[in-house]
Amino acid sequence: MSESQVWDDVDDYFIGQLTPDDEVLEAALRDSEAAGLPQIAVSAAEGKLLHLLAQIQGASRILEIGTLGGYSTIWLARALPADGRLVSLEYSPKHAEVATRNLARAGFDKIVEVRVGPALESLAELADEDPTPFDLVFVDADKVNNPHYVEWALKLTRPGSLIIIDNVVRGGQVADPDNTSPDVQGTRTAIELIGSHARLTGTAIQTVGKKGYDGFALARVLP
Repeated sequence: MSESQVWDDVDDYFIGQLTPDDEVLEAALRDSEAAGLPQIAVSAAEGKLLHLLAQIQGASRILEIGTLGGYSTIWLARALPADGRLVSLEYSPKHAEVATRNLARAGFDKIVEVRVGPALESLAELADEDPTPFDLVFVDADKVNNPHYVEWALKLTRPGSLIIIDNVVRGGQVADPDNTSPDVQGTRTAIELIGSHARLTGTAIQTVGKKGYDGFALARVLP
């Protein structure tokens, strides 16, 4: 049995034991695939982790950078209180349309807002609105801009807020100093920013499973 098959089998076991079948989430994945969206949503185990982190954080306001079909958005929204709010930023109008339908079916059309356009522009517009600080920020968009997303997250959060960045391992490429891929360079710069910034403390975790070999970074905002 190959190593990747073992990863898949273990993922299947954990998901089967800890993440019950969920028609709303499965429909979101089916509709995303039917619409031709790339199959890069978080796994069920990763989605449950996001949900638990948001609950542990006691989050009432969440910012997501990168909506795709709304699968991770649903997981996060389920952790919110009835008066909570989630703002999700999506570059592609097509992706946003699919996500909006999926969120409405999940019953979150009143507390989740999907904003369409380049995330850096949407973040600047959001900052101009002087919103109540976000308790959690999930970054899962174009990796080249990860450092900019971290900087914006700092402006839009409060001490104690949690920043999560997905896909930071990139099959191990993040540790290769000679890799000049913009996505890898953007990820490395974001990790180095977390490590050096006076208002951040964080770590990064490697993961294996249905999404292959990757990982995520966690950073807590300091006073």
